[in-house]
Amino acid sequence: MLRSEHSRILSALLFCLLILSACGSAGSAITPSPSSSASPVHTPSPTSTASTPPTASSTEVVASHYRSHLLLRGYGRPDDLALDAQGNLFFSDAHNGTVNRLNRDGTVSVLARGLAAPEGLVVLQNGTIIIAEQRTNRLLLLMPGAQMPLVLRTLPGAPGSQPCKAGIDGIAFDRTTQTLIVPDSPTGEVYRMSLDGRTLQPLASGMVRPVGASVDGAGNVYVADECGQAVWRISPNGHKIRFGGFGMPDDVAWDGHGNLLVIDLAPTVHALIRMQLATGQRETLASQGFIEPQGLVIDQHDHIYVADDYANMIVEFTPT
Repeated sequence: MLRSEHSRILSALLFCLLILSACGSAGSAITPSPSSSASPVHTPSPTSTASTPPTASSTEVVASHYRSHLLLRGYGRPDDLALDAQGNLFFSDAHNGTVNRLNRDGTVSVLARGLAAPEGLVVLQNGTIIIAEQRTNRLLLLMPGAQMPLVLRTLPGAPGSQPCKAGIDGIAFDRTTQTLIVPDSPTGEVYRMSLDGRTLQPLASGMVRPVGASVDGAGNVYVADECGQAVWRISPNGHKIRFGGFGMPDDVAWDGHGNLLVIDLAPTVHALIRMQLATGQRETLASQGFIEPQGLVIDQHDHIYVADDYANMIVEFTPT
């Protein structure tokens, strides 16, 4: 992630506002609009029950109101998010080098420690977790019950300290091909990789800093280009479409209703945005209370989960 001194000062001020807003009313309904926002409130645990992605057609009606619930506050620095087949929520903590599970009772189980800035997560059907390790620019494999991950694959890019040259960030699972979508941030390339790590095929190139990724039911791949101020759609035949006009898009999630959810962490934006893919129309679903939103995932019930690593929180947005 990228931060300037100005961003840090602004983040600190916003965090103070967040603390004040947390003392407000418990349970706020929000209506999406270009200026709408949501103040996270407390709930003990996630309410989703499955990690299967939405499969509804784009003709179905999408939610117009959401209620926000604060699932976690003050534990580590939640970054990227993932759901398993039972609906358990997992989060990485790049700052503390851990991969964690948020339990139903609100407690946290640490599944792996000592990692070199873990970021993106994918949880496979059998419970195996694939971890994107940013500082080494490699993918790790954590088997169920194991305490230490194995190295699955090292990517071609070499992480650096220059702007927009940090290592791998988000990854995604493509159910249509049973492969992984892997943005190689230092090189601007996006790859398709086999689950055993042996095959790495170029999918797209020319992005500034590709980070978060998502795949829809037809196999179209969506990639957030954080330093390119854009989101890209890559069709199965390799055709690319650029959606510009974003600040610093960090993660994306297809909602199954013809829309793409986008987390934009630019200090002037810091919002959860919904973009209608057919028209490009955008609406802000939530922004209040965010400082540096990063992780994003949606379950089959259209519950949206957002992690903010600088505000130290995970928020659930439930359709009402």
